[in-house]
Amino acid sequence: MMFPAAAARAQPAPDLWPRWARHDEATRAAIDHTAWSAFLARYAVAGADGVVRLPYGRIAADDRRALAAYVAALEAAPVSSLARAEQLAYWINFYNALTAKVVLDHYPVKSIRDIGLGGSVAATFLGGPWDAKLVRIEGEQVSLNDMEHRILRPIWRDARLHYGVNCASIGCPPLRAMAFGAASAWNLMDQAGSEYVNGPHGVRRQAATIWVSSIYRWFREDFGGTDTSVVAHLGRFATGDLAAALAAGVKIQGDFYDWKLNDLP
Repeated sequence: MMFPAAAARAQPAPDLWPRWARHDEATRAAIDHTAWSAFLARYAVAGADGVVRLPYGRIAADDRRALAAYVAALEAAPVSSLARAEQLAYWINFYNALTAKVVLDHYPVKSIRDIGLGGSVAATFLGGPWDAKLVRIEGEQVSLNDMEHRILRPIWRDARLHYGVNCASIGCPPLRAMAFGAASAWNLMDQAGSEYVNGPHGVRRQAATIWVSSIYRWFREDFGGTDTSVVAHLGRFATGDLAAALAAGVKIQGDFYDWKLNDLP
């Protein structure tokens, strides 16, 4: 079935914020993401179901403060003067670390959608913190939606970005257990894409029919705009029986998503 066009626009379309298009390929300046890597190394736990969870209720006060200090350091960083590869790592790490901090600041919650921080009418209806202007970067108030839909997606225009940003939900592509780096970002997204597509939260198959994560509906245009292009994208990452089924031709029956928090009880 072709995903309904209106449903496919359930998430914002990419809309470049020109302010963040500036970069400097001549510089060797880099952002230190060691604190985020240390946080993930200490707390991120990969489950057998492919979900990487964080034990929000058991994160030590010192580590919460370290995470807040890391977010503050990213706010103060001169991101517009960095090279493109450094900017990519910066925005992905910032999105993921800020999401974790928002959850910690409002924990306990069962879903990130329970954290209603205002914003647009759609955000108020759907819940979640994504439209709230949470940080100030180079004098601009910036939201999580700004980072994803007004910076990352329109500048880099690569569907694999959806395997980089993590929305703290079971249904989301798995959080990496390390920070993204300028040299490692695309490889880490490829790893996450492979785990997601071949895991239970990316694709479910029955004979010649598949159900796919709602990510492929919400962001259908990023994946080529048609069921055929979505299947072709999945085929880039699929292995084993799923790869064979995709190559033989399958139909997308529908989509699914699990908004429960990626918590570790």
